[in-house]
Amino acid sequence: MNEPGFAGLAVVVTGGATGIGLATARLLSARGARVACLDLDPRDVPDPLVRAYVDVADEHSVRAGLAWAAELLGGIDVLVNSPGIGAQGGVEDDPDHEWRRVLEVNVLGVVRATRTALPYLRRSATPAIVNTCSVAATTGLPGRVLHSASHGAVLAMTRALAADLVDDGVRVGCVTSDALAAPDDVAAAVAHLAGPRSGAATGTELTVGVDGGTGGPAPRPRT
Repeated sequence: MNEPGFAGLAVVVTGGATGIGLATARLLSARGARVACLDLDPRDVPDPLVRAYVDVADEHSVRAGLAWAAELLGGIDVLVNSPGIGAQGGVEDDPDHEWRRVLEVNVLGVVRATRTALPYLRRSATPAIVNTCSVAATTGLPGRVLHSASHGAVLAMTRALAADLVDDGVRVGCVTSDALAAPDDVAAAVAHLAGPRSGAATGTELTVGVDGGTGGPAPRPRT
């Protein structure tokens, strides 16, 4: 059944072929949205979702993929940034080239998709950007310095973008989750932030799951 607020919305999901991205795409499609999944390997994305090859580490690929999606869907109302590659190791373990590889996808991938989507979002009546990242953004995980730094950058960028885009009416939020969180549960949180029912809430962080057993406090939702 279509849920009021999502019926007819055009949604683009980067990293939409697996995990959280695919779960989000399926949920929003089930609620009536028209959804395009952009990914390095989108072959297994099921109907009625549409799909395209996009490498978020390549600006030309991002521009071409989002332009294709916007033409097919008739615009972009919601952008869900869910690309991500993991990294393990401390600051002495990860060489510069590994930092560049991870940051190209986890951080600059979000930057490129957001930059490209903004002209379309500004023309939408209900524009929203939702980023997904690990609880490592706020909770220190041993041996995961690069992982934590990349996701921390996404969370900080979410808050700054929310402030920058408030006059444009573009809401920006972030869902953080740990490795124990089910993709469907994270998708439900993404849907909450993406939907028009969230009203004027922007700069919001929602956390799904626990803190990964590190002993630190789990982040609380904030507005």
